[in-house]
Amino acid sequence: MSTPVSIGISSCLLGERVRYDGGHKHDHYLSDTLGRFCRFVPVCPEVGCGLPTPREAMRLEGDPAAPRLVTRKSRIDLTAQMQAFCRQKVVELEREDLCGFIFKKGSPSSGLFRVKVYNAGMPPRVGRGLFAAAVVEHFPLLPVEEEGRLHDMALRENFIERVFAYRRWQDLLRQERKIGHLVEFHSAHKLQLMAHSPELYREAGKLVAHGTEMEPTALFARYLELFMKALALPATVKKNTNVLQHIKGYFRKVLAAEERLGLQEFIDAYHNGLIPLVVPITMIRHYVRKYDQHYLMQQVYLSPTPPELMLRNHV
Repeated sequence: MSTPVSIGISSCLLGERVRYDGGHKHDHYLSDTLGRFCRFVPVCPEVGCGLPTPREAMRLEGDPAAPRLVTRKSRIDLTAQMQAFCRQKVVELEREDLCGFIFKKGSPSSGLFRVKVYNAGMPPRVGRGLFAAAVVEHFPLLPVEEEGRLHDMALRENFIERVFAYRRWQDLLRQERKIGHLVEFHSAHKLQLMAHSPELYREAGKLVAHGTEMEPTALFARYLELFMKALALPATVKKNTNVLQHIKGYFRKVLAAEERLGLQEFIDAYHNGLIPLVVPITMIRHYVRKYDQHYLMQQVYLSPTPPELMLRNHV
């Protein structure tokens, strides 16, 4: 990356003792592994809006579409105080050049999915923390995730891949918004988009092909919508296999028979769940260098994130 990969994060996940009980929820993968490749921007909405540590626990109550933030015992409604902080903070975050945000699971301020909303009876898990909701509304295309879901390797891979893709897009916007720059960006991400959504890849391709017919700001905004929507869809084994077969076609005139057979065996083994994606990708990258395949050298799909993150090593 030519510029830092900045990720917003709930402060407690970095070990800061800001939780209601004075504790933290330090996630060492985030701080020690992912943290080697990004700059974290920590936020604790409760402390940020002026509440002490430790403090009385809070919960969401009322309408899940517009919940209230209320202290559990003293029944103090803190909704307006928290919302005022949220409005100010999302504007401040515009200056941080964020590429993603990681929220604390279950938090009435920062929970992204399935937060309990209390009324009479068993509280349904249908809410979203007030700060998380404000961030999603203000940055609708920003990659966001909860730390708990990042323990799932497929979800972790998808999130981090989107974060680095968003960084590359932000770098593109540092240049003048010319159609030629967008063509180059789209071309470099062709295989990555195909692995996530062949349909949205084709739609984005048509948009770029007719890009001269649109005003640049509108063109780039629409492309980003399609780009991030595509990457949010999972890159399945079937779609990855199709991309690997597509890549193999670029070598049909240069690979020896034994090399073609070996590559196909690795692709089949990946397709059948016997080896991780990194194995055929590593062989392909070797052939890209060996046979000087310039087009494939530019493909983000072959190296979308730092290899040290081990994202393609799961079966």
